[in-house]
Amino acid sequence: MTQHGQQLAQLSLRRRIHRRLLILRRWFRRVLDQILRCPPLKKPIRYRMLAHGTVTSSSIGTPEGGFASVENENVTPVYHHHSHDKDSDLVALKISLLGDFQIGKTSFLVKYVGQEQEALQNKGLNMMDKTLLVGGARISYCIWEVEGDKMSRDHIPAACKDSVAMLFMFDLTSRCTLNNIIKWHQEARKWNQTAIPVLIGTKFDEFIQLPIDLQWTIASQARKLAKALNATLFFSSATYNINVNKIFKFITAKLFDLPWTVERNLTVGEPIIDF
Repeated sequence: MTQHGQQLAQLSLRRRIHRRLLILRRWFRRVLDQILRCPPLKKPIRYRMLAHGTVTSSSIGTPEGGFASVENENVTPVYHHHSHDKDSDLVALKISLLGDFQIGKTSFLVKYVGQEQEALQNKGLNMMDKTLLVGGARISYCIWEVEGDKMSRDHIPAACKDSVAMLFMFDLTSRCTLNNIIKWHQEARKWNQTAIPVLIGTKFDEFIQLPIDLQWTIASQARKLAKALNATLFFSSATYNINVNKIFKFITAKLFDLPWTVERNLTVGEPIIDF
Protein backbone atom coordinates (compact mmCIF):
# COMPACT_ATOMS: atom_id res chain seq x y z
CA MET A 1 0.00 0.00 0.00
CA THR A 2 1.34 3.45 -0.92
CA GLN A 3 1.91 6.12 1.70
CA HIS A 4 -1.07 8.07 0.31
CA GLY A 5 -3.26 4.98 0.58
CA GLN A 6 -2.14 4.39 4.14
CA GLN A 7 -3.00 7.99 5.05
CA LEU A 8 -6.49 7.63 3.54
CA ALA A 9 -7.04 4.38 5.42
CA GLN A 10 -5.93 5.96 8.69
CA LEU A 11 -8.19 8.97 8.10
CA SER A 12 -11.17 6.69 7.39
CA LEU A 13 -10.45 4.69 10.55
CA ARG A 14 -10.22 7.85 12.68
CA ARG A 15 -13.55 9.08 11.30
CA ARG A 16 -15.27 5.79 12.13
CA ILE A 17 -13.83 5.76 15.65
CA HIS A 18 -14.85 9.38 16.22
CA ARG A 19 -18.40 8.65 15.03
CA ARG A 20 -18.75 5.63 17.33
CA LEU A 21 -17.37 7.57 20.30
CA LEU A 22 -19.81 10.41 19.63
CA ILE A 23 -22.76 8.00 19.68
CA LEU A 24 -21.55 6.27 22.85
CA ARG A 25 -20.89 9.59 24.58
CA ARG A 26 -24.43 10.77 23.91
CA TRP A 27 -25.84 7.43 25.07
CA PHE A 28 -23.96 7.39 28.39
CA ARG A 29 -24.79 11.04 29.01
CA ARG A 30 -28.51 10.35 28.73
CA VAL A 31 -28.29 7.20 30.85
CA LEU A 32 -26.40 9.16 33.53
CA ASP A 33 -29.03 11.90 33.47
CA GLN A 34 -31.74 9.30 33.95
CA ILE A 35 -29.94 7.78 36.94
CA LEU A 36 -29.41 11.15 38.58
CA ARG A 37 -33.01 12.17 38.17
CA CYS A 38 -34.47 8.92 39.59
CA PRO A 39 -38.14 9.97 39.27
CA PRO A 40 -40.25 8.05 41.84
CA LEU A 41 -42.95 5.73 40.55
CA LYS A 42 -42.80 7.17 37.09
CA LYS A 43 -45.67 5.92 34.96
CA PRO A 44 -44.30 3.73 32.15
CA ILE A 45 -44.62 5.00 28.61
CA ARG A 46 -46.40 2.70 26.20
CA TYR A 47 -45.78 2.64 22.47
CA ARG A 48 -47.74 1.33 19.55
CA MET A 49 -45.50 -0.42 17.07
CA LEU A 50 -45.98 -0.53 13.33
CA ALA A 51 -46.45 -3.99 11.88
CA HIS A 52 -43.33 -5.21 10.11
CA GLY A 53 -45.17 -5.32 6.80
CA THR A 54 -45.79 -1.59 6.84
CA VAL A 55 -42.09 -0.84 6.83
CA THR A 56 -41.66 -2.40 3.41
CA SER A 57 -43.40 -0.37 0.72
CA SER A 58 -43.61 -1.40 -2.89
CA SER A 59 -42.07 0.68 -5.65
CA ILE A 60 -42.26 0.58 -9.45
CA GLY A 61 -41.61 -3.11 -9.92
CA THR A 62 -39.03 -3.04 -7.10
CA PRO A 63 -39.94 -3.85 -3.47
CA GLU A 64 -38.42 -1.85 -0.66
CA GLY A 65 -37.29 -5.15 0.87
CA GLY A 66 -33.86 -6.73 0.68
CA PHE A 67 -32.87 -5.66 4.19
CA ALA A 68 -34.50 -8.42 6.18
CA SER A 69 -32.04 -8.55 9.07
CA VAL A 70 -32.59 -4.90 9.99
CA GLU A 71 -36.17 -4.55 8.86
CA ASN A 72 -37.65 -7.62 10.52
CA GLU A 73 -35.56 -8.02 13.66
CA ASN A 74 -33.60 -5.02 14.83
CA VAL A 75 -35.41 -1.86 13.71
CA THR A 76 -39.04 -1.07 14.53
CA PRO A 77 -40.63 2.32 13.86
CA VAL A 78 -42.74 4.00 16.55
CA TYR A 79 -45.91 5.81 15.51
CA HIS A 80 -45.60 9.00 17.50
CA HIS A 81 -42.69 11.28 18.15
CA HIS A 82 -41.15 12.33 21.41
CA SER A 83 -39.83 15.28 23.30
CA HIS A 84 -36.12 14.57 23.55
CA ASP A 85 -35.79 16.66 26.69
CA LYS A 86 -38.37 14.57 28.55
CA ASP A 87 -37.22 11.14 27.34
CA SER A 88 -33.88 10.71 29.04
CA ASP A 89 -33.51 7.14 27.78
CA LEU A 90 -33.88 8.23 24.15
CA VAL A 91 -30.71 8.53 22.08
CA ALA A 92 -31.11 11.39 19.59
CA LEU A 93 -29.00 11.27 16.44
CA LYS A 94 -28.96 14.13 13.98
CA ILE A 95 -29.18 13.76 10.18
CA SER A 96 -28.79 16.63 7.70
CA LEU A 97 -30.64 17.01 4.37
CA LEU A 98 -28.88 19.32 1.90
CA GLY A 99 -29.52 20.30 -1.70
CA ASP A 100 -31.01 22.92 -3.99
CA PHE A 101 -34.47 24.45 -3.61
CA GLN A 102 -37.55 22.50 -4.81
CA ILE A 103 -35.85 19.20 -5.61
CA GLY A 104 -38.13 17.05 -3.44
CA LYS A 105 -36.32 17.10 -0.08
CA THR A 106 -39.46 17.86 1.94
CA SER A 107 -41.53 15.24 0.10
CA PHE A 108 -38.76 12.71 0.75
CA LEU A 109 -38.67 13.62 4.43
CA VAL A 110 -42.45 13.49 4.88
CA LYS A 111 -42.60 10.12 3.12
CA TYR A 112 -40.14 8.67 5.63
CA VAL A 113 -41.39 10.35 8.81
CA GLY A 114 -45.10 10.20 8.02
CA GLN A 115 -47.87 12.64 7.19
CA GLU A 116 -49.06 12.95 10.80
CA GLN A 117 -46.11 15.01 12.00
CA GLU A 118 -45.73 18.73 11.34
CA ALA A 119 -42.25 20.05 10.75
CA LEU A 120 -40.68 22.60 13.07
CA GLN A 121 -39.83 25.50 10.77
CA ASN A 122 -37.29 28.27 11.21
CA LYS A 123 -37.11 30.39 8.03
CA GLY A 124 -35.27 28.06 5.72
CA LEU A 125 -34.81 25.16 8.12
CA ASN A 126 -37.28 22.31 8.64
CA MET A 127 -36.86 19.78 11.44
CA MET A 128 -38.67 16.47 11.86
CA ASP A 129 -37.89 13.32 13.82
CA LYS A 130 -38.64 9.63 13.81
CA THR A 131 -38.06 7.17 16.64
CA LEU A 132 -36.92 3.58 16.11
CA LEU A 133 -36.20 0.58 18.29
CA VAL A 134 -32.75 -0.76 17.43
CA GLY A 135 -31.75 -3.87 19.33
CA GLY A 136 -33.95 -2.82 22.26
CA ALA A 137 -32.62 0.75 22.36
CA ARG A 138 -34.80 3.73 21.46
CA ILE A 139 -33.13 5.82 18.78
CA SER A 140 -34.54 9.08 17.42
CA TYR A 141 -33.38 10.45 14.11
CA CYS A 142 -33.61 14.24 14.28
CA ILE A 143 -33.63 15.25 10.62
CA TRP A 144 -32.67 18.82 9.72
CA GLU A 145 -33.59 19.94 6.21
CA VAL A 146 -32.01 23.08 4.77
CA GLU A 147 -34.56 24.37 2.26
CA GLY A 148 -31.98 25.23 -0.37
CA ASP A 149 -32.50 28.85 -1.41
CA LYS A 150 -29.71 31.38 -0.97
CA MET A 151 -31.09 32.78 2.30
CA SER A 152 -31.40 29.34 3.89
CA ARG A 153 -27.73 28.48 3.35
CA ASP A 154 -26.90 30.40 6.50
CA HIS A 155 -28.38 27.38 8.33
CA ILE A 156 -25.77 24.94 6.97
CA PRO A 157 -23.48 25.21 10.05
CA ALA A 158 -26.33 24.54 12.48
CA ALA A 159 -27.73 21.72 10.36
CA CYS A 160 -24.39 19.96 9.89
CA LYS A 161 -22.75 20.26 13.30
CA ASP A 162 -22.90 16.96 15.24
CA SER A 163 -24.71 15.15 12.41
CA VAL A 164 -24.03 11.44 12.08
CA ALA A 165 -25.09 11.42 8.41
CA MET A 166 -25.46 14.03 5.68
CA LEU A 167 -27.82 13.40 2.76
CA PHE A 168 -26.85 15.38 -0.35
CA MET A 169 -29.88 15.47 -2.63
CA PHE A 170 -30.39 16.45 -6.27
CA ASP A 171 -33.16 16.30 -8.86
CA LEU A 172 -32.50 13.50 -11.38
CA THR A 173 -34.25 15.54 -14.07
CA SER A 174 -32.11 18.64 -13.48
CA ARG A 175 -28.36 18.23 -14.05
CA CYS A 176 -27.57 21.66 -12.60
CA THR A 177 -28.79 20.46 -9.19
CA LEU A 178 -26.34 17.56 -9.47
CA ASN A 179 -23.50 19.93 -10.34
CA ASN A 180 -24.35 22.07 -7.31
CA ILE A 181 -23.80 19.13 -4.95
CA ILE A 182 -20.07 19.90 -5.01
CA LYS A 183 -20.69 23.30 -3.40
CA TRP A 184 -23.08 21.82 -0.84
CA HIS A 185 -20.53 19.18 0.07
CA GLN A 186 -17.68 21.65 0.39
CA GLU A 187 -19.68 23.92 2.67
CA ALA A 188 -21.04 21.05 4.79
CA ARG A 189 -17.62 19.50 5.33
CA LYS A 190 -16.39 22.76 6.84
CA TRP A 191 -18.61 21.99 9.83
CA ASN A 192 -18.55 18.21 9.94
CA GLN A 193 -15.75 15.91 8.79
CA THR A 194 -17.06 12.59 10.11
CA ALA A 195 -20.73 12.26 9.11
CA ILE A 196 -21.68 9.45 6.73
CA PRO A 197 -22.21 10.95 3.24
CA VAL A 198 -25.11 9.74 1.10
CA LEU A 199 -25.88 11.04 -2.41
CA ILE A 200 -29.57 10.84 -3.35
CA GLY A 201 -31.20 11.46 -6.71
CA THR A 202 -34.87 12.37 -6.30
CA LYS A 203 -37.87 12.13 -8.68
CA PHE A 204 -36.86 8.79 -10.18
CA ASP A 205 -40.44 8.34 -11.45
CA GLU A 206 -39.91 11.40 -13.69
CA PHE A 207 -36.33 10.46 -14.53
CA ILE A 208 -37.36 7.18 -16.20
CA GLN A 209 -39.46 9.18 -18.67
CA LEU A 210 -36.30 10.76 -20.10
CA PRO A 211 -34.55 9.32 -23.19
CA ILE A 212 -32.43 6.33 -22.25
CA ASP A 213 -29.19 7.95 -23.45
CA LEU A 214 -29.82 10.95 -21.19
CA GLN A 215 -30.57 8.61 -18.29
CA TRP A 216 -27.24 6.89 -18.89
CA THR A 217 -25.38 10.21 -18.96
CA ILE A 218 -26.94 11.45 -15.72
CA ALA A 219 -26.46 8.10 -13.98
CA SER A 220 -22.78 7.99 -15.01
CA GLN A 221 -22.19 11.53 -13.76
CA ALA A 222 -23.93 10.76 -10.46
CA ARG A 223 -21.85 7.60 -9.94
CA LYS A 224 -18.60 9.48 -10.60
CA LEU A 225 -19.57 12.22 -8.14
CA ALA A 226 -20.58 9.69 -5.47
CA LYS A 227 -17.21 7.99 -5.83
CA ALA A 228 -15.40 11.33 -5.53
CA LEU A 229 -17.35 12.16 -2.36
CA ASN A 230 -16.89 8.64 -0.98
CA ALA A 231 -20.69 8.51 -0.73
CA THR A 232 -23.27 5.79 -1.31
CA LEU A 233 -25.60 6.61 -4.21
CA PHE A 234 -29.35 5.99 -4.24
CA PHE A 235 -31.96 6.91 -6.86
CA SER A 236 -35.30 7.50 -5.12
CA SER A 237 -38.88 8.61 -5.55
CA ALA A 238 -41.02 9.95 -2.72
CA THR A 239 -44.14 9.60 -4.87
CA TYR A 240 -43.71 5.82 -5.23
CA ASN A 241 -41.64 5.29 -2.07
CA ILE A 242 -38.64 4.00 -4.00
CA ASN A 243 -35.58 3.52 -1.77
CA VAL A 244 -36.82 6.04 0.83
CA ASN A 245 -36.91 3.61 3.75
CA LYS A 246 -33.92 1.73 2.41
CA ILE A 247 -31.71 4.82 2.66
CA PHE A 248 -32.37 5.17 6.38
CA LYS A 249 -31.93 1.43 6.90
CA PHE A 250 -28.53 1.78 5.26
CA ILE A 251 -27.62 4.63 7.63
CA THR A 252 -28.82 2.60 10.62
CA ALA A 253 -26.75 -0.37 9.52
CA LYS A 254 -23.64 1.77 9.14
CA LEU A 255 -24.05 3.42 12.53
CA PHE A 256 -24.76 0.26 14.51
CA ASP A 257 -22.80 -2.30 12.48
CA LEU A 258 -25.94 -4.18 11.44
CA PRO A 259 -25.91 -6.50 8.41
CA TRP A 260 -26.38 -4.80 5.06
CA THR A 261 -27.58 -7.33 2.50
CA VAL A 262 -28.91 -5.18 -0.35
CA GLU A 263 -27.17 -5.60 -3.70
CA ARG A 264 -25.83 -2.91 -5.97
CA ASN A 265 -28.09 -2.04 -8.88
CA LEU A 266 -26.32 -0.37 -11.79
CA THR A 267 -28.97 -1.06 -14.45
CA VAL A 268 -29.98 2.10 -16.32
CA GLY A 269 -33.74 2.51 -16.14
CA GLU A 270 -33.91 1.05 -12.63
CA PRO A 271 -33.38 2.80 -9.25
CA ILE A 272 -29.61 2.71 -8.96
CA ILE A 273 -27.83 1.80 -5.74
CA ASP A 274 -24.06 2.11 -5.85
CA PHE A 275 -21.60 1.81 -2.98
